[in-house]
Amino acid sequence: RAERILRTRIDEFGVAEPTIQKVGADRLIIELPGIGLEDESRAKTVIQQSAFLEFKLVLPVQEFQSNLARIDRQIVAALGVDSLRVLGRDVQGPTSEIENILFGGDAPDSTEIDVEDGEEEAVDLRPMTGLLASGDVEGTYLVATEDVDFLNLLLDLPQVQRAIPRNVALHWDVDLVGLGQRTYSRLYVTEGNAFVTGDMLEDAIAQRDPQFNQAQVAFTFNRAGGRRFSNFTTQHIGDYIAIVLDDEIVSAPVVQDRIGASGVINMGQADMTDAADLALVLRAGALPAPLEIMEERTVGPSLGQDSIDRGQIAGLIGMVAVIAIMVLYYRVAGVLAVFALGVYLVLVMGGLAAFGFTLTLPGMAGLILSVGMAVDANVLIFERVREELKLGRATRTAVDEGFAHALSAIVDANMTTLITAIILFQFGTGPVRGFAVTLSIGIVASFFSALYVTRSFFLIYLSGKKASDPISI
Repeated sequence: RAERILRTRIDEFGVAEPTIQKVGADRLIIELPGIGLEDESRAKTVIQQSAFLEFKLVLPVQEFQSNLARIDRQIVAALGVDSLRVLGRDVQGPTSEIENILFGGDAPDSTEIDVEDGEEEAVDLRPMTGLLASGDVEGTYLVATEDVDFLNLLLDLPQVQRAIPRNVALHWDVDLVGLGQRTYSRLYVTEGNAFVTGDMLEDAIAQRDPQFNQAQVAFTFNRAGGRRFSNFTTQHIGDYIAIVLDDEIVSAPVVQDRIGASGVINMGQADMTDAADLALVLRAGALPAPLEIMEERTVGPSLGQDSIDRGQIAGLIGMVAVIAIMVLYYRVAGVLAVFALGVYLVLVMGGLAAFGFTLTLPGMAGLILSVGMAVDANVLIFERVREELKLGRATRTAVDEGFAHALSAIVDANMTTLITAIILFQFGTGPVRGFAVTLSIGIVASFFSALYVTRSFFLIYLSGKKASDPISI
């Protein structure tokens, strides 16, 4: 499942012919050709992001507040008074700096309350409570940014995990809050279970907020998700709904009315590139487990330049050989076929450019193969024209009959090869798909050039001749 999700993300990211290989039970090798330094960090973000989206109800802080005393005791029992002293966390109550800023008064210089050594009892220590202050939004606490890492360590303690009610979850806000000279992070108290998850998303697109011109992601639920979202918001008008992405809250709007099957995620200060990447990973789905990059290498283009040069030389030699053989064997008709081959190459390159495909080494192999098929179609036509001339047909009649009789063989050969190319594209990976794409475009172009372009050149050639004049074929 992870391989399928990553392939969808990378394909939408626009990487030409990516390679994703499964190695062992829990490892993947991902090769992204053509990624520049600017897109490298974006690509890693798109690959690594779990993109697990949840919608949860924001609870009053009282749902968690009643458990703080027990949590503080569990922390003291787990770490010990001496350890808390060393860490500078032997505080006996909530800090007052943020309350002073929010509700008036002078803010102190420190968020800690100094306690003289030996005077405190273990039951009086409040290592977690001392880090939490009243939030500026309902259902939140404010935590100084320098205390966030320590609070996360406390929250990860098994004793603390057991003390937190199962129906309650804590999530950090992705945005910081500036108060006075310091910055703080919001800690939201939400329901433990989500009422809707990203599995019910049907689509997600990046757009700009028409009112504030900020980047946002508009999402649409499927029928089941839309019905559940609508029913829940109808029952919770006036409450806050937290939009949780990978365990962090990206937005927590208040429900002002019933919300149907669609909504938006405001990206704040993020740009449209970030919004587009978020929409991409939401459409592809969430990874079943976090992805960790164990090793990464950047290979410069010079290492593959020798192979590219050899491929170009091989293609050039092949083209010259084909042209020489066609001209020597079929004379003027061979020259006409060469001109038709030039039109064919223009059509192939135009098709590759129109669909945004990159011509790589496997693509060059597909191109050379399709050139051979284009020449083969001309050979079939010329041989049938020769047969008609030997039967005594007039020149124009022989040409018409030759094209008509060769049609079935050309269609059969091209259709069977095209079906094979489609199968390769559908079930192949990376280079195989590049080969299949180039081959498919080449087959369509060769069919058109053989039956229409070569025929048009032949008719132009015959227009200056009488019916009884011989032709060079």
